[in-house]
Amino acid sequence: MYGVLLILVLIITGGAIAFIGDRLGSKVGKKRLSLFGLRPRHTSIIVTIVTGILITTTTLGVMTAVSKDVRTALFGMEKLNRTMMETKASLNLAQADLASAQQQKDEADQALAASQDEVEKLQGQQAALEKEQQRLLEGNRLLEEAKAALLSKNDELAAQNDNLLGLNETLAGQNEALQGENDALTQTNVKLGDEKKLLEKQTEALANGLITIREGDIVYRAGEVIASGVIRGNRDEEAVRADLTTLAQVASRNVSVRVGENKTDQDIWIYRPEFESAVQTIAKSPQDMVVRVVASGNQIRGEEIRGSLELYKNSIIFQPHEFILARSYRIDGSQKGVAEEALMDFLTGVNQTAQARGILPDPIRGTVGVIEAAQFYDVVSRIQPYHDGVVLSAYAREATNALGPLRLDVKVERIDEENAGVQP
Repeated sequence: MYGVLLILVLIITGGAIAFIGDRLGSKVGKKRLSLFGLRPRHTSIIVTIVTGILITTTTLGVMTAVSKDVRTALFGMEKLNRTMMETKASLNLAQADLASAQQQKDEADQALAASQDEVEKLQGQQAALEKEQQRLLEGNRLLEEAKAALLSKNDELAAQNDNLLGLNETLAGQNEALQGENDALTQTNVKLGDEKKLLEKQTEALANGLITIREGDIVYRAGEVIASGVIRGNRDEEAVRADLTTLAQVASRNVSVRVGENKTDQDIWIYRPEFESAVQTIAKSPQDMVVRVVASGNQIRGEEIRGSLELYKNSIIFQPHEFILARSYRIDGSQKGVAEEALMDFLTGVNQTAQARGILPDPIRGTVGVIEAAQFYDVVSRIQPYHDGVVLSAYAREATNALGPLRLDVKVERIDEENAGVQP
């Protein structure tokens, strides 16, 4: 747009100067003016030449004044050529440098790619080394803990070694004491030999007695309780032995009563190792023990009574007035024996419940309690008036332990079917 405007200005300016020169030449020719003493014709030529010079000069002046490129073309071409040559040389040098730089860039890219591969490889190795370092640190920590434990164990073993040295000296003294005990045991062995001979005689007597057992008068049946009691546990063996001896004496008196003779405590025989084992068991027990002296077999009148010891842990099974069992029955009081049968069935259930709770049953009868005849018929008399359903409930009369016996209070209640409830 700028070049078009410049051309238009030059055309207009040249046209104006040409027009002026033409008019001026015409006037000079018409008036036959003379310049510098020249002929008019020559003067007109000079005016035309001057006009052309002015056109050219004006054109160059305007272009020079307006365009920097024109000024450069007119006055700085040589410099421009030199600059172009220098620029071309610089360009060639730059292109050579660019090619070299491109080659260096390619080499650098290859080196960078190789470096990146190496970095990734080193990063993987670093991760593996970090894991290995963590494992080694953990192993070092475990070794330190093991070392501390070993040092502690070493100190403990050193202390135990000192204790063992002292214990060794103590054992040396005890060895002498054991030698004395060994002598005592030798004497005990001789005594046990004598007891063995006695047992052989008793076995022979038992074999002879088995022949007449069916015809003889049986005083105690096998497993029948001769005497029973509760002995406190967790005590000195001597105290337990004294209580157990007292119970054996009670059993002997019961034997004397049973056979109808006034005999001493030697009438019942308990195997000595069994007796001592029971003493140790009770002495070590944290709670009281129920001890039963039972007949070891069917005992014939006139023979020595042999007994065995049965031990059971003792505890309070039922508290006073504690509920035990309740059952409902259909009763027709007009029928004979129905109330008695219902009560017997109920007492059987109570017996099973009490045994399941831990009360020891009688080995012969299998019962755990006693009920007097008067109490039995009193409950029957309370059942008979009802002609529909009744509920029988059993409660412990007093605190009862595993030894028993269980004494009952029996409650009788009528079932009111119309009102769907239980009536006393």
